[in-house]
Amino acid sequence: MKHDQSFDGRADKFARNIYDSSKGRIRTAVVWSDLEACLARLGHRPLRILDAGGGFGFFARRLAALGHQVTLCDLSAEMLAMARSAVEEEGLGDRVRLIHCPIQDLKLHVQGTFDLVLCHAVLEWLVEPRQTLLGLFPFLAPGGILSLLFYNRHGLLFQSLVVGNFDYVRAGLRKKRQTALTPTNPQLPEQVYDWVGRGGLRIIGKTGVRVIHDYMRHKEDQSGKFDDLLAMEQHYCRQEPFVSLGRYIHVMAQKPL
Repeated sequence: MKHDQSFDGRADKFARNIYDSSKGRIRTAVVWSDLEACLARLGHRPLRILDAGGGFGFFARRLAALGHQVTLCDLSAEMLAMARSAVEEEGLGDRVRLIHCPIQDLKLHVQGTFDLVLCHAVLEWLVEPRQTLLGLFPFLAPGGILSLLFYNRHGLLFQSLVVGNFDYVRAGLRKKRQTALTPTNPQLPEQVYDWVGRGGLRIIGKTGVRVIHDYMRHKEDQSGKFDDLLAMEQHYCRQEPFVSLGRYIHVMAQKPL
């Protein structure tokens, strides 16, 4: 029987790989820019925020530091321990609530609705991504915004083609041996958009994350030309066809009033 992925046993490595690298810095900058736009759309007021599968709380802590009340849940006890340590160190204990549970069990721990719901880099680790995503929609308040970041199957396919990994493509993007930090279930964008629409939400923005970085011919330029690269990423990330080629896609969707 398949199970959703937890990062217990590899939390430190995961945190370093995601945020202490050129690709992580691009992801942080691009997604945070989107989140700032969401906050502006919600009126620059104290918000109630849910970070579903939020790991060690990188964005949750940033949002709490702005004065918002944040509830963060995660399946990994190690990730939550890292989050708790950072929350205490940053003096955010009165603004961040940590819950150790799978997203599917949130209804047992949380009451009420939220102005902003984050679900970042979670769907691609789930056995049943559609059902889990649909289960989050009732937590959105009327007018609330969903911030959904997912690993893009089209981006994975294109990068595999560019580097000539044709056997991997022929195998349906399935590896014989799964690496610890490679998502197990990359998502088709058109399918995710359909789920969001069928859930009654209106998509208000789409952003490609790493629309250039992973395709660069000279990998040393990813760090050696980082400032120029980030500027180009930010310039093209909300334009097609680049959105659809992002290694991740960030979808923002709003619930009707």
